[in-house]
Amino acid sequence: MGLRGIKLEMNQDRCKGCELCTEACPREVLAMGNQINALGYRAAVAIAPERCTGCRACALVCPEVVFTIYKIA
Repeated sequence: MGLRGIKLEMNQDRCKGCELCTEACPREVLAMGNQINALGYRAAVAIAPERCTGCRACALVCPEVVFTIYKIA
């Protein structure tokens, strides 16, 4: 869980490895992983989800709608 009760979920099997999310994230929460997903791409992974502030920069730039961000009370 991220800062202030933020939960970041990713559907890695939708990721096409464009790296837009890793560039957009201001807190360096994301990086490209080494595992190959169902589509045959290296998918982005959350390497530091505890730093996520819920800014949604990753979700806004992702053409494959990989990210879901929840605010948990």
